[in-house]
Amino acid sequence: MPGKPQIAIVGAGRLGSALSLALAKAGYRVNEIISRDTLGSQKRAREIARSTRSFSTTLKTANLDSDLIWFCVPDREIAVAARALIRSAEWKGKVVFHSSGALASDELNVLRRRGAAVASVHPMMTFVRGSIPSLKGVAFALEGDARAARVARRVTRDLGGEAFPISKANKIAYHAWGGFSSPLLVAMLATAEQVASAAGLSAIEARKIMLPIVRQTLANYSALGPAGAFSGPIVRGDVPIVRQHLRTLNRIPGAKEVYIALARAALRYLPARNRKELKKLLAR
Repeated sequence: MPGKPQIAIVGAGRLGSALSLALAKAGYRVNEIISRDTLGSQKRAREIARSTRSFSTTLKTANLDSDLIWFCVPDREIAVAARALIRSAEWKGKVVFHSSGALASDELNVLRRRGAAVASVHPMMTFVRGSIPSLKGVAFALEGDARAARVARRVTRDLGGEAFPISKANKIAYHAWGGFSSPLLVAMLATAEQVASAAGLSAIEARKIMLPIVRQTLANYSALGPAGAFSGPIVRGDVPIVRQHLRTLNRIPGAKEVYIALARAALRYLPARNRKELKKLLAR
């Protein structure tokens, strides 16, 4: 395989778009963007193709003359899309990736049996509509065939990221870790907005006021670790204040449950005074 293989991207969603742009910027030739046959998917594929000077095709019209085929579709569609493309190319000698964080490379077994080297290559990054993140410094979890893994390490290095190995048995735990790192963090911040509303602030005001402390907390976590970044009434063992928090949160749907779950996690993993008294309070 050449130093920079030509690539086809299967999937015109947020990940496919960000990955295509990053690959093109890194000097890779993206030959085609392969979408579903729906009008919306084809429109997105054409937009990505224009940005990367490639062609947009569908699962029915795909050329698949690339060295590397990268599936960027939802987890439940990986095996389905692979089966749909099985007769569209000679797979022997090709390298095929998918980017599920939860599923193993075995989702591509139909192509592996045809001679392709396959791997799961998942970036630990969030992709949402309206934002295209940089992949520099991003870790990619890698599992699969040796030949595909070699190509994956080279590609991720060119993207400015770094691949690390993950076993099939550990992928679900890895994916849950990612859930804590981004979507559940957002859920906690959304809950914080509801608490701010009880304090008389709008959601927009709450976000503006929270951002400096959130950013500083992340900076402290990065520099000092979780124990060094932990502050507030629990680390001080201030039982009366925590009791008042719980009373106030009773009138905000869901907030008390989130507070108790996070406070219990703090008592389990982080420094705290009056630990026994706090545990009793949370249990009540």
